Parts: sequence; C-alpha cells; structure tokens
Amino acid sequence: MRRPVESPPAKRRPAKPRRAAARVPAAKPYHHGDLRRVLIDAAMQLVGEGGPEAVSVREAARRAGVSPGAPFRHFPSRDALMNAVAEEAQRRFRAEIETALAEGPVDPLGRFRCLGIAYLRWALRNPTHFEVISTRRIFDHDRSAGVSSDNAELIALTERTLAEAFSAGQIGTADLKQVRIAGRALVYGFARMHIDGHLPRWGVAEAEAERMAAGIIDLFIAGLARGTSPAAKV
Repeated sequence: MRRPVESPPAKRRPAKPRRAAARVPAAKPYHHGDLRRVLIDAAMQLVGEGGPEAVSVREAARRAGVSPGAPFRHFPSRDALMNAVAEEAQRRFRAEIETALAEGPVDPLGRFRCLGIAYLRWALRNPTHFEVISTRRIFDHDRSAGVSSDNAELIALTERTLAEAFSAGQIGTADLKQVRIAGRALVYGFARMHIDGHLPRWGVAEAEAERMAAGIIDLFIAGLARGTSPAAKV
C-alpha cells in the first residue's frame, strides 16, 4: 500500500516588529510673548465694535485665546483694563497729531490749524476710542498718569503754537487762553456732535463730516487773523 506523500510544512513568515506606541507630548502650559499687549488689543477691538460698554476682562480673554483667569495677573479688574485701553487710545491719538505736524506747514498758525484738523480726523474715524478718552463717564483722567501726562503735553503744545503765532503777528488777540479754550470747545464739540449722531440733523452727511470739520476750523482760523477779533466773525 502506497504511503501518502506529505506536504512540506508551510513556511512561517517572520513576525513583524511591533511599532513603538506614538508618544503623545505632554500638554505645555500656555505661553504668550506679550499677553498684556494682546489683551489690550482685544479690548480696543471690543471698544471699536460695540463701544466702551462692550469691554469685559472675560471677553478680552476669550479673544486672546486664554482662560478666563489668565488676564487677572495683568488686569485685576475691568477698570484696570479700561485704564490700559484709555492709555493706548491716547497714545494713538497723540501719534496722529504728531505725524500731521511733522508733515504739515512750519508757520505757527498753519501748525495750529493742522493740529485741529488732526484732532478731528482721528476723532471722526475712531469715535468709540475718542469717547473713552474724552468723557469722565467712562474713564477718570486723574487716575491715569499716562493719559494725564499726554493730555498735558498736547495742551502745552497748543499753548506754545499760539504764543508763536501771536509773536509772529498772525493772531489779533493777546488773550491766548481764551483762544485755546475756544479752539478746544470747537473741535471737541464737533467730535461730540458726530459721536452722538447730531450731524445729520444739521444737514451734514457722514461722507462730508471731515470736509465740514476742516471748513469750520478754517473759519475759526480766519477769525484769529491779525486785525480781526473772533467776535467780529460770529
């Protein structure tokens, strides 16, 4: 009887080496190069979008991508954050004026006009930021050395410019304090009319607000010209 032929044993494939399990890196603690700066920028955006009332430390933290408690090392309260917002708004406001003066005319009265137009241009283009630094309802200037110092320097700049204009014979009145306050009331009042939505009722459309601002400043400057009193132009 023939014996059955046995099949050769199947070759066993070598076992594949087991891959090492991928190591998941441990979560790193949050680190930001300048969290304070990012929080201020976030708060500035909030002011620009919804006004000062839209600002909260929690929402600024959310926009910065950090936990709600992270900002409190830099800003322990909303007031502290608003103080930083006011300082940043004031810095941008002053930069606008300094840039305009650097590129503007050299004669004193021309510089005074340039200062007023730069003031209104920034206020009209950044109404909510201007509101932060212009009303005590939102922010107390006396509690911020930075804002108070910047504001004082701008006032001193205005005083010097008017004194130079008077010395050069460009202004017909020696009461420079009155001129300074009248000029401030003019630009501040026009800016507030824009912020409070009054200009359309006076026939000034949004698109022509800056042109109108330059026009009223020119009217004021004309009244200051030598030999003409401001009262004579009213």
